[in-house]
Amino acid sequence: MQTENHSTSSAKADGERDKEIGFVGVPTTSGAPAIPLPKSARLPINRCNLPAAILGSLTFQHAPVALELDGVKELHRGLFELLDKLDDVKERAHAFMLHMNASFFLGQPEQAGFTADSTLDRSRADYLRMVRGWAFDADGREGAVMKGWVESRFGLLQRYHGGPIRDFSDDTYRRYLEMRSAGLYGTNALEAQLDLLYTYCQYELARSHPGKMHLTLYRGVNRMDDHETLAQLDGKRRVVLLNSLSSFTANKERADEFGDYLLTAEVPLSKIAYYTRLLPDMLRGEEEYAVIGGLYEVGMAAY
Repeated sequence: MQTENHSTSSAKADGERDKEIGFVGVPTTSGAPAIPLPKSARLPINRCNLPAAILGSLTFQHAPVALELDGVKELHRGLFELLDKLDDVKERAHAFMLHMNASFFLGQPEQAGFTADSTLDRSRADYLRMVRGWAFDADGREGAVMKGWVESRFGLLQRYHGGPIRDFSDDTYRRYLEMRSAGLYGTNALEAQLDLLYTYCQYELARSHPGKMHLTLYRGVNRMDDHETLAQLDGKRRVVLLNSLSSFTANKERADEFGDYLLTAEVPLSKIAYYTRLLPDMLRGEEEYAVIGGLYEVGMAAY
């Protein structure tokens, strides 16, 4: 039995408009309804090989393909040719970090235009600081940068940052834009650094999980109403619209420390932006995975 709420009604209206431009959700093998990604949650353009209407759809969750950011592999072809020759994961991580440092002058900020008399020193605002800041506070400045990067590259709009974002003229959205701008100001091609981090993450996931398209990941939440539900499939499954970027974990036992309800999702590998074990000492914690948003069929259970 499918229940309808405001989000469901909005999705239906968006679905009618999508039919006019030729996009209709494809029924999934799990029996979930064909619900398109609402237009209010996506941009008409992005910087990868699939539009947001497709990569953010429920169909994509069940039948994903690889996502590639425009020009990243071509620009850094030498790095990935080197990685192909290395069998040890630690050696590959070391090679990646050396390449990142050399490409963006992370160890030589003066080569990137920073000067000692700058009124604001942002030389240390690099990709590592962004992911660490995201892990510490997803609603902080670094979190705003990460969510903004997803919006720019994948075309998925943020739905929450310190509060729900439904009206782009309200104070919550304005604060998000201020944080995002402050986080990017004076930095050294920060979003391009995140592009390369994502592309390397995808490379490592493909090598560590050959032939696999999904990982089963978990998220602890305090209130199910905090997630936009577009369809209630049965007593244990629902279709939700996730924020542009959300934290999940591979450790089911750790997930219950973060809320009274457990969400379980089959997450496409191509929608994992990074994970804690990707690089040495990048993050320490509960096997966190940063998951790119859109529509997801999730299981739910109370502890």
